[in-house]
Amino acid sequence: MNAPFRVLLAAALITLVFEATFVEAIIHCWKAANDDLQFMASVEHGRVHKCGGFLITPRFVLTAAHCFGKEMSVVIGTHNIDKTGSNLGQNRYEVKGNHTPESYKDPKTGDDIMLLELTKAVHLTDDVKIIPMLKEDEIVQPYQKCQVAGWGMTENTRTVVNDLMVTDVSTISLRTCKNAWGKVNKNLPPGVMCAGGSEESGACQGDSGGPLVCSGVAVGIVSFNLHGDCEYPNIPNVYTDIAKHRAWIDNVLKGV
Repeated sequence: MNAPFRVLLAAALITLVFEATFVEAIIHCWKAANDDLQFMASVEHGRVHKCGGFLITPRFVLTAAHCFGKEMSVVIGTHNIDKTGSNLGQNRYEVKGNHTPESYKDPKTGDDIMLLELTKAVHLTDDVKIIPMLKEDEIVQPYQKCQVAGWGMTENTRTVVNDLMVTDVSTISLRTCKNAWGKVNKNLPPGVMCAGGSEESGACQGDSGGPLVCSGVAVGIVSFNLHGDCEYPNIPNVYTDIAKHRAWIDNVLKGV
């Protein structure tokens, strides 16, 4: 693993009722290769990066429900989102509409998942790809090496990181994760899974909504960690479990 970079949220932190914090950047990471993670999307509010996301069909980006905002658009097809050094116009796609489960209130209650419908289909190329998702009946085993990626600000310089950063994390059994959160008197919502955070690498405050990728398959969506404390290891990071929401995703895609 390369020398650590610590990434913090470019936008303001939002604290949950149970003192968990939306996860929006990467801890102990390195710059993603241009020929890797080509499904990643920068979810933006008013042309400002807010969250991560990932392309699952040419017309849909999957992200976290708490990433909803005004004047939403996504940037796809580039790992560098520097607006001064490159023309992002050709990589920007406007959001036509968004879909969230009716049961969603906030990550505390679960179902922290959102589909963004684009105004036009993304042209798939060598630089832009879709990522397969975990099926409804599939389970991710604990201790599996996976990756999480995102954009944000470095902790040591407080300067914007325009390049996509990535780190390795290990999956954690739900029982172990619940026990860890139970020790700080917090209960996890249903439909989640855990990875990272209890090791030196993990997500932190620009990466919410990005995918947890295991063996080239999107298995989770970055949701929250413990009250913005990214001095890992501490408490496992929490992700929306895609397999548990696959039926909802497929129903939305079939209905549009």
